[in-house]
Amino acid sequence: MNVYKINDIAELIRDNSYVGRGIVIGKSADGKSAVTAYFIMGRSRNSRNRVFVERDGALFTEPFDASQVEDPSLIIYAAERNYENNLIVTNGDQTDTIYEGLKAGKCFKKSLESRAFEPDAPNFTPRISGILTFADKDFTYEMSILKSADAEGSACNRYTFSYTALPGLGHFIHTYVGDGSPLPTFQGEPERVAIGNDIDAFTKSLWDALNHDNRISLFVRYVDLASGKEEKRLINQNA
Repeated sequence: MNVYKINDIAELIRDNSYVGRGIVIGKSADGKSAVTAYFIMGRSRNSRNRVFVERDGALFTEPFDASQVEDPSLIIYAAERNYENNLIVTNGDQTDTIYEGLKAGKCFKKSLESRAFEPDAPNFTPRISGILTFADKDFTYEMSILKSADAEGSACNRYTFSYTALPGLGHFIHTYVGDGSPLPTFQGEPERVAIGNDIDAFTKSLWDALNHDNRISLFVRYVDLASGKEEKRLINQNA
């Protein structure tokens, strides 16, 4: 087994009908850009009734049709926010928990100690989070998963991973490893994936690989490390 293998993200997810929500963080192959991607999927009408919207420099999930919203508690949230030299990306309202924690002087890991997996028994969907910290025209990043310790949701296990940004390498974490009832939770360390230089090619590869019935939205951001200039791509199934 080659533990240093770098996977094609499209190959990892193409045959998986329900990856759930996913976060990718890494550096472009030429070493010039910090790269993030966040996508959401859904099976129920309530989950599928969403779009990504950018507002005031942040990324939000919002209802596509407000009249059809059944329960907004776990599906409407800020997915990406900036705080000083940090970019936060998560699959839930823990984005705000991390943001407020940083403001209070806490680190990423400490900020998440007040949170646990989602209260959606029997799935107990894990909360996945990431943060990029920019300094000296480069960045480091961390990823986290908060997941149920057992099938009853009696305790929360917490895992944090810290990375040096290397050219062409990203890490990919997602909520589920496939469809099922209950949904099987992601296992192990974030997966190593290749990050190219072309935002359009990366966006298309990821979007096309997601199950066409269950994919909802995708947001990709490339940040030039020298200038801070951003390129962004946003795709909504509900357009």
